[in-house]
Amino acid sequence: MGGVTGRAAGAAGRAGDSDALEHLARIGLIAYGVVHLLVAWLALQLAWGGGSSQSADQAGALATLAEQPLGRPLLWLLAVGLVALAAWQAAEVLRWRSRLSASGDARKKALEKIVKAVAKAVLYAALAVLAVRTATGGGGGGGQQQATGVFGWPAGRWLVGLVGLVVIGVGVYLVHKGVSKRFLQEVDLGQAPPQATRLVTRLGQVGFPAKGVALGVVGGLLVYAAVTFDPARATGLDGALRTILGAPFGQVLLTLVAIGIAAFGAYCFVRARYPERT
Repeated sequence: MGGVTGRAAGAAGRAGDSDALEHLARIGLIAYGVVHLLVAWLALQLAWGGGSSQSADQAGALATLAEQPLGRPLLWLLAVGLVALAAWQAAEVLRWRSRLSASGDARKKALEKIVKAVAKAVLYAALAVLAVRTATGGGGGGGQQQATGVFGWPAGRWLVGLVGLVVIGVGVYLVHKGVSKRFLQEVDLGQAPPQATRLVTRLGQVGFPAKGVALGVVGGLLVYAAVTFDPARATGLDGALRTILGAPFGQVLLTLVAIGIAAFGAYCFVRARYPERT
C-alpha cells in the first residue's frame, strides 16, 4: 500500500513539475490577478460614486469582463487557467502527503502545506466554476443568498458563524503575511533583477494586508449575521466594501483598500513571471 501511495505522490510531483501545467498555472495566476484588478476598479467606482451596476466582488468582476468585447472567450480562458491552478495545488496535496509519516516539525510542515493547498485548490476551482457560469450566462449567487440557504440547515447558524471566524483568521493571516514578507517564499526571485525584487516586495506589502482587511470585514459580517440570526447581514465581499465605505472616512479607507487589492492583482502578475510552489 505504501508503494502505491509513494508512486502516486511521485506521479503527482512530476505532474506538478510539468512544463504544460506550469504554463497553464501562469495563465491562472494572470487570471487571478485580472479578477482582483476588476474588483479594485469596482471598489473605486463604489467609493467615488461611479454607479457601477455590478457588485464589487468576484462575481461582479467576472460579469464586468463578460460585458467587454471578446469578454466571454476571455472568461473561458480564465476558467482554464484557474482549473490549472487548482490542479497545481491538488498535485501539492499528494506531493506532501507522503511526508505525513514523518514526526515533529517535518510532519507539522507537511500538514500545513496540505491544508493550504486544499484551501487554494477549492478557491481556484470555485472561481473557475463561477467563470464558466458567467460565460454561459448563468451568473452566480451572492453571499447573502448563499448564507440564507445555509441558515436553513440543521445548526446552519453555527456553521455560518464558524465560517466567519475562519474567514477572519484568513484575513489576519494575510495581513501578517504581508507585514512579515512571508509571501516572498511563494516567488522564485533567484534570477530576477533587483528592480523586480523591490517591485514584488512592495506589491505584496500593500496587497496582502488590504486583501486581509477586506476578508476580515467579510468574516465579521458573517459572525454578526450568525449572532443576530439575520442572513441579510452576510453580504460577502461587496457588502464588506460597502461597510468600509459607511465607516468614518469610509471613502478614503475604501480607496486605500481598492489600491491594495489592485496591488495584490499586480503581485499575481509578477508571481506568474517568477512562479514558485508553496
